[in-house]
Amino acid sequence: MALERFHSPSLGLLDFQRVVGRLTSFVRAHDVGHYRLIIGTDSLPSIDGHVQLVSAIVFHRIGRGGIYFWQRTRHEHVVTLRDRMYREALQSLALAKRLREHPQLQPLVGSLIEVHVDIGENGPTRQMIAEIVGMVTASGFTVRTKPDAYAASKVADRHTAPVYALAD
Repeated sequence: MALERFHSPSLGLLDFQRVVGRLTSFVRAHDVGHYRLIIGTDSLPSIDGHVQLVSAIVFHRIGRGGIYFWQRTRHEHVVTLRDRMYREALQSLALAKRLREHPQLQPLVGSLIEVHVDIGENGPTRQMIAEIVGMVTASGFTVRTKPDAYAASKVADRHTAPVYALAD
């Protein structure tokens, strides 16, 4: 199994356990209610039916900035917009669950994790809002949609790139 890599603009390449360690340090250094731990995923399709998904873990210190980590994965045979939106939401949910259930983080952030989904009232994704929001909510997470879903629509989005430009 390949090493699961996350990128950090300030810390470089990290494995999942190091990401958890950094998040634990940040959570312990801030009062509950003064931070948000947010997961969001964005995608970019290619002409051959593949899609790259970028998931972001955002630690937002309310009013004081934050840090984030991101990971890129490639998936085959994701053709329709509905498939992409579900793949994004499911990938965010899987990552949010891993963080919520991690022994180091669970007592610190158990119910404080938000999931941001890249769907909104404007555009073709509006038809999927009820079902995707329902799926995330049923999994026990607070969910935000566009324009409030910045972990997906801004942070993860900035790390999607045309497939021909990918270096890793």
